[in-house]
Amino acid sequence: MSERRELPGWIADHLKRYLESDGEDGHIWRGVPTLLLTTTGRRTGEPLQLPLIYGEDNGNYIVVASKGGAPGHPAWYLNLAENPDVRLQVGSQRFNARARTATAAEKPALWKKMAGIWPAYDEYQQKTTRDIPVVILEPVEG
Repeated sequence: MSERRELPGWIADHLKRYLESDGEDGHIWRGVPTLLLTTTGRRTGEPLQLPLIYGEDNGNYIVVASKGGAPGHPAWYLNLAENPDVRLQVGSQRFNARARTATAAEKPALWKKMAGIWPAYDEYQQKTTRDIPVVILEPVEG
Protein backbone atom coordinates (compact mmCIF):
# COMPACT_ATOMS: atom_id res chain seq x y z
CA MET A 1 0.00 0.00 0.00
CA SER A 2 1.46 3.34 -1.03
CA GLU A 3 1.39 6.43 1.13
CA ARG A 4 0.35 9.78 -0.19
CA ARG A 5 3.32 12.09 -0.62
CA GLU A 6 3.39 15.48 1.01
CA LEU A 7 3.71 18.40 -1.37
CA PRO A 8 6.76 20.64 -1.00
CA GLY A 9 5.90 23.66 1.17
CA TRP A 10 5.92 26.26 -1.59
CA ILE A 11 3.59 24.16 -3.75
CA ALA A 12 1.25 23.43 -0.82
CA ASP A 13 1.17 27.18 0.01
CA HIS A 14 0.40 28.12 -3.60
CA LEU A 15 -2.36 25.50 -3.82
CA LYS A 16 -3.89 26.65 -0.52
CA ARG A 17 -3.92 30.34 -1.57
CA TYR A 18 -5.42 29.44 -4.96
CA LEU A 19 -8.22 27.37 -3.40
CA GLU A 20 -9.01 29.73 -0.52
CA SER A 21 -9.25 32.77 -2.81
CA ASP A 22 -11.09 30.98 -5.65
CA GLY A 23 -8.12 31.68 -7.91
CA GLU A 24 -7.87 35.39 -7.15
CA ASP A 25 -4.60 34.87 -5.25
CA GLY A 26 -2.55 32.24 -7.01
CA HIS A 27 -3.77 32.35 -10.60
CA ILE A 28 -0.83 34.62 -11.34
CA TRP A 29 2.31 33.24 -9.70
CA ARG A 30 5.70 34.90 -10.16
CA GLY A 31 4.20 36.83 -13.07
CA VAL A 32 2.91 33.80 -14.96
CA PRO A 33 -0.55 32.18 -15.19
CA THR A 34 -1.20 28.98 -13.28
CA LEU A 35 -4.08 26.55 -13.23
CA LEU A 36 -4.98 23.76 -10.86
CA LEU A 37 -4.83 20.31 -12.44
CA THR A 38 -6.57 17.42 -10.69
CA THR A 39 -5.60 13.93 -11.81
CA THR A 40 -6.61 10.55 -10.40
CA GLY A 41 -3.77 8.66 -8.72
CA ARG A 42 -2.85 5.62 -10.75
CA ARG A 43 -2.02 3.65 -7.58
CA THR A 44 -4.29 5.23 -4.97
CA GLY A 45 -7.32 6.22 -7.04
CA GLU A 46 -7.26 9.44 -5.00
CA PRO A 47 -7.36 12.92 -6.55
CA LEU A 48 -4.04 14.75 -6.85
CA GLN A 49 -4.33 18.51 -7.30
CA LEU A 50 -1.39 20.70 -8.28
CA PRO A 51 -0.81 24.23 -9.52
CA LEU A 52 0.94 24.30 -12.90
CA ILE A 53 2.07 27.05 -15.25
CA TYR A 54 -0.08 27.07 -18.36
CA GLY A 55 -0.44 28.55 -21.80
CA GLU A 56 -3.39 28.60 -24.16
CA ASP A 57 -3.68 27.34 -27.71
CA ASN A 58 -6.85 27.17 -29.81
CA GLY A 59 -9.15 26.96 -26.78
CA ASN A 60 -7.00 24.35 -25.04
CA TYR A 61 -4.69 24.67 -22.06
CA ILE A 62 -1.05 23.66 -22.34
CA VAL A 63 1.19 22.44 -19.50
CA VAL A 64 4.73 21.05 -19.44
CA ALA A 65 5.68 17.88 -17.52
CA SER A 66 9.12 19.26 -16.66
CA LYS A 67 9.60 18.35 -12.98
CA GLY A 68 12.43 20.87 -13.07
CA GLY A 69 14.45 18.68 -15.44
CA ALA A 70 14.42 15.63 -13.15
CA PRO A 71 15.17 12.27 -14.80
CA GLY A 72 11.62 10.91 -14.26
CA HIS A 73 8.22 12.20 -15.22
CA PRO A 74 6.13 13.97 -12.56
CA ALA A 75 3.46 11.85 -10.84
CA TRP A 76 0.66 13.97 -12.31
CA TYR A 77 1.86 13.14 -15.83
CA LEU A 78 2.01 9.41 -15.09
CA ASN A 79 -1.49 9.68 -13.63
CA LEU A 80 -3.02 11.37 -16.67
CA ALA A 81 -1.20 9.02 -19.03
CA GLU A 82 -3.17 6.24 -17.33
CA ASN A 83 -6.41 8.20 -16.92
CA PRO A 84 -6.65 11.25 -19.20
CA ASP A 85 -9.89 12.53 -17.68
CA VAL A 86 -8.87 15.48 -15.48
CA ARG A 87 -10.40 18.47 -13.73
CA LEU A 88 -9.10 22.03 -14.15
CA GLN A 89 -9.50 25.25 -12.26
CA VAL A 90 -8.37 28.33 -14.17
CA GLY A 91 -8.85 31.35 -11.95
CA SER A 92 -12.36 30.85 -10.60
CA GLN A 93 -13.54 28.65 -13.49
CA ARG A 94 -13.75 24.89 -12.90
CA PHE A 95 -14.32 22.34 -15.64
CA ASN A 96 -13.47 18.87 -16.91
CA ALA A 97 -10.83 18.28 -19.55
CA ARG A 98 -9.20 15.44 -21.41
CA ALA A 99 -5.41 15.32 -21.43
CA ARG A 100 -3.14 14.12 -24.19
CA THR A 101 0.55 14.41 -24.90
CA ALA A 102 1.38 16.68 -27.82
CA THR A 103 2.47 14.82 -30.95
CA ALA A 104 5.96 15.24 -32.40
CA ALA A 105 4.44 17.58 -35.00
CA GLU A 106 2.60 19.70 -32.39
CA LYS A 107 5.33 19.88 -29.77
CA PRO A 108 7.85 22.37 -31.25
CA ALA A 109 5.36 25.26 -31.55
CA LEU A 110 3.80 24.50 -28.16
CA TRP A 111 7.23 24.21 -26.51
CA LYS A 112 8.23 27.59 -27.95
CA LYS A 113 5.01 29.11 -26.61
CA MET A 114 5.55 27.63 -23.13
CA ALA A 115 9.26 28.56 -23.00
CA GLY A 116 8.14 32.10 -23.85
CA ILE A 117 6.02 32.03 -20.69
CA TRP A 118 8.58 30.23 -18.48
CA PRO A 119 12.08 30.35 -20.08
CA ALA A 120 13.48 27.87 -17.53
CA TYR A 121 11.78 25.06 -19.49
CA ASP A 122 14.69 25.20 -21.96
CA GLU A 123 17.15 24.82 -19.06
CA TYR A 124 15.14 21.93 -17.64
CA GLN A 125 15.30 20.09 -20.97
CA GLN A 126 19.08 20.57 -21.08
CA LYS A 127 19.40 19.05 -17.58
CA THR A 128 17.84 15.72 -18.54
CA THR A 129 18.01 13.10 -21.27
CA ARG A 130 14.25 12.61 -20.80
CA ASP A 131 12.10 14.10 -23.56
CA ILE A 132 9.95 16.46 -21.50
CA PRO A 133 6.31 16.06 -22.58
CA VAL A 134 4.01 18.93 -23.47
CA VAL A 135 0.42 18.16 -22.49
CA ILE A 136 -2.71 19.49 -24.17
CA LEU A 137 -5.74 19.81 -21.89
CA GLU A 138 -8.91 19.89 -23.99
CA PRO A 139 -12.00 21.18 -22.14
CA VAL A 140 -15.00 18.82 -22.30
CA GLU A 141 -18.66 19.29 -21.48
CA GLY A 142 -19.99 17.95 -18.21
